[in-house]
Amino acid sequence: MQAPPMKRLLDVLREECGLTGTKEGCGEGECGACTVLLDGMPVNSCLIPFAQAQGSVVTTIEGLEGRHPLQDAFVVEGGAQCGICTPGMILAAAAIPRGATLDEIRLGLAGNICRCTGYTSIYRAIEKARSRRHR
Repeated sequence: MQAPPMKRLLDVLREECGLTGTKEGCGEGECGACTVLLDGMPVNSCLIPFAQAQGSVVTTIEGLEGRHPLQDAFVVEGGAQCGICTPGMILAAAAIPRGATLDEIRLGLAGNICRCTGYTSIYRAIEKARSRRHR
C-alpha cells in the first residue's frame, strides 16, 4: 500500500483501502470509534500516522475472521444502536482476554465512548461472547 507517511491510518484505511467500517468520531483520540488492532493491540487509528503502521498487522472490523462471536452478541444483546461506536467497541473487546471480570471489561473499553446504549448491553454482549470466543 502506498500513501503519504504522515497520513492518518484512519484515512488510509477508509480512502485508500475502502475499509469504511472504521469510523471517525472525534478525530482526536477521545472517543474510540476509530479503534483498530495494531499487532493485536487496540489503537485509535486517527492518531497513528500510516508510517507507524507499516510492517504491522492491522485488523479492522472487516478483518475479523468470519462472523465473530462478538458481532453476534452485540446484535442479540442490543449492544449497538446508531452503530458509530460499534466497530471500535468490538475491536477493543476482541483484545480483552477470556475470563475477564466486568471491571476488566470496563477498563478494556475505557477509551471507547457510546452515546446511545448506556454500556450495560455492551458489557453483557462482551461477557456473553467471551465465553464462546476463540483466542
